[in-house]
Amino acid sequence: HLSSMRTPTAMIVGLVLCPCGLLLTLTGTLTPNWRQVSLVPNQPIDLVLEQGIWDMCSERQSSHDRHCGQADELGYFEQVPVQVAQGLMPTSLVLTFLGLVVAALGVRCWQKEPRHLLAGVAGLVLLLSGLLSLMPASWYTHELWALPAPAGSTLVVGYSLVLGYLGSCLEILGGLALAFSFHHCCKER
Repeated sequence: HLSSMRTPTAMIVGLVLCPCGLLLTLTGTLTPNWRQVSLVPNQPIDLVLEQGIWDMCSERQSSHDRHCGQADELGYFEQVPVQVAQGLMPTSLVLTFLGLVVAALGVRCWQKEPRHLLAGVAGLVLLLSGLLSLMPASWYTHELWALPAPAGSTLVVGYSLVLGYLGSCLEILGGLALAFSFHHCCKER
């Protein structure tokens, strides 16, 4: 009888969303573009500074001449939102990875029945990891215009921050989907 062999939809949703979330969060964490600084006074008009949580790059838009490892003259990396992101983003990535390992063990297809309790626990871990990356992304966004930048320059949200947000949301949704497995445990009791 086939219906007992099928993997519940919520588990499949969780196992699709969470690895996508991990990939986006990883990219957002590693790439140096949480914020873009442009139209810096006394600099070429096409110069864009990209600031991440680990590195700063400058790029000339006309020639795509890009240099990373820029000096942090304004104390950007000493700001609390940046330091919190440096701590929480990698923590979130490790938790996501662990959650996915537990989820894989809970959902495994080589058994007749998924392990609902294990999948539910994985869901909670993934939900937590999503929240852990959402917090620094939200705080950084809130402080984006307050973080040090050359006076008179234009500040915009960078793609790394957007990817971090999207990844966090996918992990939260995937974690919630997997956490629905607890419902099955309660039904069995």
